[in-house]
Amino acid sequence: MDNNEVNPNGNGVQKSAPKPLRKLVKVNRENRDTFQQYPPVNEEYHGRYEAPPQQYRGQHEAPSGGYRAQHEAQAPYRGRYEAENGGGYYDDYGYEDHSSKRFSFKDFLIKTLAVVTSLVIIAMLVINVPIFADKKTGGNISLINLFKTAQPMAKEGLLNKDNVTLNIDSEKVDIDFDDGLDLPQLIEGQYSVLFLGFDEDEFNSDVMWIVQFDIGHGEMNILQIPRDCCLPDYTSSPSRKFNSVYSMGDYSVNPPIQRVVNAVQENFGIPIDAYITTACFDIVRMVDIVGGIPIHLDNEIIYEADKIIPAGDVTLTGEQAEWFIRFRNEWLQGDIGRMQNQRRFMSAAMMKLFDIVENEGRLKLYSYIKQIKDEELIYTDLSIGDMSKIADFASTLDMDNVRVNMVPGEDATFYAEDGEEYAVYSVHKAETIALLNEYYRPYQTAMTPYDTSIVELVLDHQYDVYDDTNMTFEELETATEPLRDPDKKPSWKVD
Repeated sequence: MDNNEVNPNGNGVQKSAPKPLRKLVKVNRENRDTFQQYPPVNEEYHGRYEAPPQQYRGQHEAPSGGYRAQHEAQAPYRGRYEAENGGGYYDDYGYEDHSSKRFSFKDFLIKTLAVVTSLVIIAMLVINVPIFADKKTGGNISLINLFKTAQPMAKEGLLNKDNVTLNIDSEKVDIDFDDGLDLPQLIEGQYSVLFLGFDEDEFNSDVMWIVQFDIGHGEMNILQIPRDCCLPDYTSSPSRKFNSVYSMGDYSVNPPIQRVVNAVQENFGIPIDAYITTACFDIVRMVDIVGGIPIHLDNEIIYEADKIIPAGDVTLTGEQAEWFIRFRNEWLQGDIGRMQNQRRFMSAAMMKLFDIVENEGRLKLYSYIKQIKDEELIYTDLSIGDMSKIADFASTLDMDNVRVNMVPGEDATFYAEDGEEYAVYSVHKAETIALLNEYYRPYQTAMTPYDTSIVELVLDHQYDVYDDTNMTFEELETATEPLRDPDKKPSWKVD
């Protein structure tokens, strides 16, 4: 049957028949030599034209050894201007290369600066982020502002400023007025500080000053209150003297410093922003810290037989400064003479402040303030930042714009309830009001007799010597000492 014929048993096309296998050739003696040219199955095969059994190198291969190229240098390349004695080398542009050194000071310096800069930035972020609670405002405050506003020396306590009568004159100062000093002020434009200096027992105050910084006008005015000033309604002392208000004032008012502040505000109409208190023995240390106070003395001062300050140009030590401001034995006017002498000390101290700023710098002044703070030589509710601002302002003042006044009045006798008579200082009410309106109320309405609690013991004034005691610090530089009483000279003193 043909290959393409139909299979009678089916419908499809019959597939082609498989081809037969090739016949195997029988190996005989005649063809055995033909197969001998092929290796046994257990031997490696090599082609007919296989290269000899060694590593191929190529027709133009370089001699054995590392490849160097046709013009390769014989030593490691260091640049055209390589130094001869090792170390760094210079490249084609003349820059020294230290990359071969194990330690690079430049890299170390850069890395160190980078780390330090990062730490400084982090620190600045931390101290400036308001994350600390502010007890005064109830809000949050940054660490740096927390330090600036801290009052670490407020050992007398904090003042109550809620019920202070201000009487701001809207014609003198606009509601949006800003003096630029950024102080916590009761009245914008001025800042008033009460200064008290205590005796050895720290019971009575021997020195009482109101230091008012008139920031808006670039002035400073100091009001001296005589220690014997009689304020009958503010102390339980039999003599009713001002110097006993702190220790024997209204016991329902605390802290004690608040009693003095209330008396000042209600009698003299000066809102008090802050206080400073110190003792006579602390003044000794403060004067020594700043290196003494230069001053000129017309005559020697004999505080006691073994405590003498010579005449002439002297630099008061701390001990001598205490003798100077407390001396009163020979003054014709007693305590008033002492107050006049204290003015000269204030002027000399102010000049010392200027000298420190000019010759030693403000940072040195701040270091003195910090040392005084650290040794707790003063108590004050002034913050560190506020003290720095006030010191900066004071150092810019002209000496002709710094004035000192004393409360007008005269000596008088107070007849106490215990039957005793006490020598006191009676305030001249009208003259005091005029003085306050002229110098100490620059942004307030004029004071009237109805705005003060002053009580006059002498209505018919006998003399007006103390009604006008105004002097500038420039005038105090050449001022002479107070009048002396020849009868009070020590008997052993030889002229």
